[in-house]
Amino acid sequence: MKFVDKVDIKVRSGDGGRGLVSWRREKYEPRGGPAGGDGGHGGSVYCEADENLYTLLDFRYNKHHEAGDGEPGGKFKKTGADGDDVVIYVPRGTVIKDTRTGGVIGEVLENGERITIAEGGRGGKGNAFFKSSTNQAPRHAQPGEDGEYREITLELKLLADVGLVGFPNAGKSTLVSSLSAAKPEVADYPFTTLNPQLGMVYISEFESFVMADLPGIIEDAHTGKGLGLRFLRHIERTSVLLFVIPVLSDDPAGDYEKLRHELKEYHAPLLQKPHLVALSKIDTLAPDEQELLPEIMGEEFPDDVEFLPISSVSGAGLDTLKHRLYDLVTEIKSKKQDIGA
Repeated sequence: MKFVDKVDIKVRSGDGGRGLVSWRREKYEPRGGPAGGDGGHGGSVYCEADENLYTLLDFRYNKHHEAGDGEPGGKFKKTGADGDDVVIYVPRGTVIKDTRTGGVIGEVLENGERITIAEGGRGGKGNAFFKSSTNQAPRHAQPGEDGEYREITLELKLLADVGLVGFPNAGKSTLVSSLSAAKPEVADYPFTTLNPQLGMVYISEFESFVMADLPGIIEDAHTGKGLGLRFLRHIERTSVLLFVIPVLSDDPAGDYEKLRHELKEYHAPLLQKPHLVALSKIDTLAPDEQELLPEIMGEEFPDDVEFLPISSVSGAGLDTLKHRLYDLVTEIKSKKQDIGA
């Protein structure tokens, strides 16, 4: 499935039906009076989150969405039928913006959550509505209101529990494929990950979390260099960050600071998220070097930084890593529940 996370579409809600000017003509009632019904309401356009969707790909080929118009009012005070609504189903985490102004209309986060994008026009009143003691025979009715036309931008920000952050070829894709059933492309050249990948990591039958592998970040990604800028926004919705840094780097601690700098320049609050550092590819070290690794890295990294040596190839440290990540994720979720309560 091709991953698409930003599209522009056009929507139009339905026009309201016109009211009717009509008269009641019945036997023995020569002066039956006004009987024109009201027009039906135009259909509205809604946006609804669907947990079974993960991309906006469908909207690349389906850019126009129109709701139905309301039917005109009928005789004998009958109201016209309302126009059919249109519901646009999008992945959870989709932000809806006005393309022309850039203003945010809303966002849908939970499955089934729905917002109105374009309100249908109201139906016009028939002449029966305007009858009064001083106007026994109104000869006018209202036209229906016009629907709304809007140009909309759908922007997807992935909802994942853990987001992987690292430079190209840090081993992020291999880590996701080792911990989950996801199968991102893995190769020995930079930028093998061109699109975000989601993987479900299971701790037990009833315990799991979602991990997102994002394209590698390079220096100055926040200014638009490389692929990082396009996908940095997906990190905003993750609960925990996992910095993946290979032990073969010339300066692992320096890489950690560079990655944090890119996040800070893009969106400073990202630095407030709980995070761990995974020192990847330790299988490339000799056994005695692996034993000394915690001591050596402990001197290079700040005291408040928690790091875990791992190997996605040999599996070393993976069990410890996924349990530690799960603990952080559940801790954050419990805090949110306490706040909500």
